[in-house]
Order: sequence, then structure tokens, then C-alpha cells
Amino acid sequence: MKYKLRCITCGTIYDPDEVEYTCPKCGDRLGTLEVVYDYDEIKISREELSKDADMFQFEKLLPLEKNYYKVPLKVGGTPLYEFPNKAEKLGINRFFVKYDGVNPTASYKDRASAVAIAKAVEKGYDTIYAASTGNAASSLAGLTAPTHLKSVIFVPAKAPRPKIMQIKIFGAKLVPINADYDTVFDLSMKVGEKMGWYCRNSAINPYLLEGKKTGGMEIAVQMDFDVPDYVLVGVGDGTVISGIYKGFYDMYKVGLIDRIPKIVGVQAEGAAAVKAAFDAGEPFKPHDLKANTLADSIAVGKPRDVIKACKYVRTSGGFYVAVSDEEILNAGVELASDMGLFSEPAGSASYAGLKKLIREGRIEKDAKVVVVVTGNGLKDPSSYEKLFEIKSVEPDIDKIFEYLGKE
Repeated sequence: MKYKLRCITCGTIYDPDEVEYTCPKCGDRLGTLEVVYDYDEIKISREELSKDADMFQFEKLLPLEKNYYKVPLKVGGTPLYEFPNKAEKLGINRFFVKYDGVNPTASYKDRASAVAIAKAVEKGYDTIYAASTGNAASSLAGLTAPTHLKSVIFVPAKAPRPKIMQIKIFGAKLVPINADYDTVFDLSMKVGEKMGWYCRNSAINPYLLEGKKTGGMEIAVQMDFDVPDYVLVGVGDGTVISGIYKGFYDMYKVGLIDRIPKIVGVQAEGAAAVKAAFDAGEPFKPHDLKANTLADSIAVGKPRDVIKACKYVRTSGGFYVAVSDEEILNAGVELASDMGLFSEPAGSASYAGLKKLIREGRIEKDAKVVVVVTGNGLKDPSSYEKLFEIKSVEPDIDKIFEYLGKE
């Protein structure tokens, strides 16, 4: 057997065919499962990895069968940009942005969906479902579109319209519910279980994290295996940040890198449930709250992967920081105007967190830092509209010059 499943809380180890989603002893929240490999049996060299190949170049470290189904769209292989001038302005040694806004449906969530689809095909399902604030939903809808699988998507009715339109145009079955994400998640689980569909919900499905870890693996490859000191990422349910740690951990275990970066989670001040759990210390327990932030992709008050997100970050030597919505929007503007990278608010949170930590003197001046931008700004452009006043001008040359003089 290539891998086993281990409960994050009680440590019970299961064969993959013993349990589908979570540990029956510990339940859905405390009993999320991690995929563990026999690292001594995995032979993988630096030479076989490429800086621009898709995520499946890491198939030896993915929980997939020999003849697994691979989605026809290219997922992963997203760029890692370095900005030396910005590093100088920030007062750090080197500064990079991992930009996942160029994935097929414009978000990091495509990595998880690609693995979930492969597992659904392997297990013989014909329908796969997900609850989402928008990105996981549009990701699943888009990546299932060229397959034989049907997808059913549950979202809060107030999800950003561009994400809703993505789901519709990809042809998925959309279920918009007048409730917040946490309520929608719980309802989707009840419906999906009753219908016998395959679950793509964050944390519940242990294989999603394995897809998300490929972002961390790519960072290592793209930096020639000289890993950064810090990696910062926005946090909602906790699966993306857990995945990034797991990617570096797996590479460390097979000898591809010699250390693991400090992983730093950035949350919106109005949705800092994982930070609250982390700051309360071990043993980690959920600290649920009512989420309130414009960064919809991380607007999670009842995080499902909170235990992993706390344990993995603690193991890396990292920590959590919370930023205001204003800081998030300002960071998004700076990413775009200074670096040409348009990020949705949840993706801008990582950069907002870096700026705050630098102001507080918590990032060393000789540090190499990567911030992960998880979603394209076209996912939710309306959040930025309040920052700009756009006035039209009459079709008159004098009026145009007058207008230009005012700008």
C-alpha cells in the first residue's frame, strides 16, 4: 500500500479502504485525516522535477493509483515571481509572490479539485459535490466540465457574482442558499450523504490537502530547492495552509530539501477563528465565531481543518496574524499597482500580513519571503470599487485635456 490515513487527533492509522473521510472515533472536526507515506520507498530526484510542469509531476507523492485519471486542463505550474525592488522597499532580503490566479478557474483550489476528481473516478462515483464560498465551487465546476462527472455546488447566495457566473457557465448544478458558509457546509454534508455523492468538502476529504500541498512543492522547485524563510498565505478553513506545510514536509522527508520554512497564516480580523485556536495553545481546540469580512474566500467562522492548521504551523515554527479589511484592500491595490498582480481580497491578505509583520519588526531583514496569492482579482472586483471614483469625460478635446490635468 502506497499510503495510509492517520487521524490528526488520536493518531489511529487506517487503510484507505477502511474509512472514506474522517476518523469515526474523533468525528468530523477533531478527526480529520492526514495522508502518510512510506517515505523510504519513494524514490524521487531533483532532476525529474521542472519549474513549470503541472502538479502531477509530483505523482510519486500523491495518493493516486497507477492509472489515475488526470484532468485535461493544466493545473499547477503557476509562476513564482521575484520582485527585488519591492524587497528593498520592504526592507527584507528577497521577496517572491506565488501567483495561483492563473490556474484554469483562476484559484489555488484547482489543485484540490484535480485530486478529488481523480479519486471520484477511482472510486466509481458519477457525482461530486462541494460547499464553498465560491472558489472551490467554481473550481470543481470547471474541472468536471470536460469529464463524465456531474457536479453539485452549494454556496451562500451572497457569494460574489463572478464566482456564481463561473459555476453556471461551467454547467454545474448550483444550489445558492440564504445562509453563511458554515451553515451551507453543514447542509451540503447532509444532502450529499443522503444522495450518495462523493464529497469534495474541505478537510472532510483527506485527499484535498494532498492536492493543495503541490503549491508548496512548486515553491521549493522554483527556488532551486533553496527554500524561503517564511511562506505566508491567507487562511479560511485551514486546508490550504496545512497543504503548503505538508508539501515542504514531504519533500524534506524524501531528501529533496534540507529544511521546512516557517509557515505563517494570515486571517481577516473578523474571521480569525484559526488564529484564536492557535493562540490558545495546545491541546488545540476549535474556537468558532461569526465570520465578518469582505474577503469572502476566507470568511469562515467554523474552520474544518483547524487542528491540522494549528499543529502544522506550530511544527514549522510559524504563527498567525490578523489584518483588517482595510489593510487587505490596500495590499491588493499595491500588489496590482506595484507588481501587476490582480488578487482577490483573500489572496491579498497574505501580503497585508507581511506588511504588518514588517512594521512590527517580526520579520528579519535578511529573510527570504514568499507570499501566496490564491485567487485572481477578477473573482471579486467589486470589493475594490469603493476605493476608486471613476468619472466620465465629454467627447471634447479641451475637456479631455482638462480632465488629464486633474488626474
